[in-house]
Amino acid sequence: MIESPVLERLSQALETVVFSYGGSDFTVAKLIQIPLLILFVWLLVRYVGKLIHKRIVSKRIGPDAALLFKRIYLVLCIIIITFTTLEVLNIPLTAFAFVSGAVAIGVGFGAQNIINNFISGWILIWERPIRIGDFLEVADAKGVVETINTRSTRIRRNDGVHLLVPNSQLLENTVINWTLMDTMARTFVRVGVAYGSDVEQVEKLLSEVLRNNSAILQDPAPTVIFADFGDSALIFEAVFWVNAEAESNVRKVKSDIRFAICKMFAQHNVVIAFPQRDIHLNGELLLKRD
Repeated sequence: MIESPVLERLSQALETVVFSYGGSDFTVAKLIQIPLLILFVWLLVRYVGKLIHKRIVSKRIGPDAALLFKRIYLVLCIIIITFTTLEVLNIPLTAFAFVSGAVAIGVGFGAQNIINNFISGWILIWERPIRIGDFLEVADAKGVVETINTRSTRIRRNDGVHLLVPNSQLLENTVINWTLMDTMARTFVRVGVAYGSDVEQVEKLLSEVLRNNSAILQDPAPTVIFADFGDSALIFEAVFWVNAEAESNVRKVKSDIRFAICKMFAQHNVVIAFPQRDIHLNGELLLKRD
């Protein structure tokens, strides 16, 4: 079989030695094969990682544990691929001593925040003070944690907007986690009734409203508090506990309670107070004539 001149020149070009190290010749063909092989192995590792992740999730293991296993799996695979490649190429680790020193200096000066967020992300996954699915209150933002990435945590606000919060901020600043230990949250609905109302009847009506709402937990039991004597009303607070994975759940329950209170008060002729002002005039009104 006679090879064409084009294939012969291509073969010679691929066999051209680019450089030699440690007694090994690195040809153009080898320099092309190495990254392609590494890319193929990396795609295979990621595919296997996704299969394992789905398998773990299907076993009803928490998403945080699945994410932690996936991170550890990828890191171990990267280390194995790196050392295996160096071993195949016969490149000793001492060859990277100078490069690693320069990289360490560059990281120390220019990538402090990145390293800080990276380590913070591992701490969040390992210690689990914040988990996937938790409802957080960070500064003025409230939302549910969707995922904890290497550099930042993605939070979905109640209005659907996504926030990317650096991991270090979640560890260094005060964060309110509504669902850290459980999904129970205490809240209240405040209502004012007119002066002269039967306060014992108001207490009984509010207690009945709380008992009739299935979303309200009966342990701890809901309570009605006579909170204050207001300027224009007698102030009552209906205090209760609910299971809430997001603020929208609490707002929905409070809305239902207010609807029920309005209906209950209307049936029993209890007046919900509104601001009133009495004006008293002392003396005579003098009309000035031109």
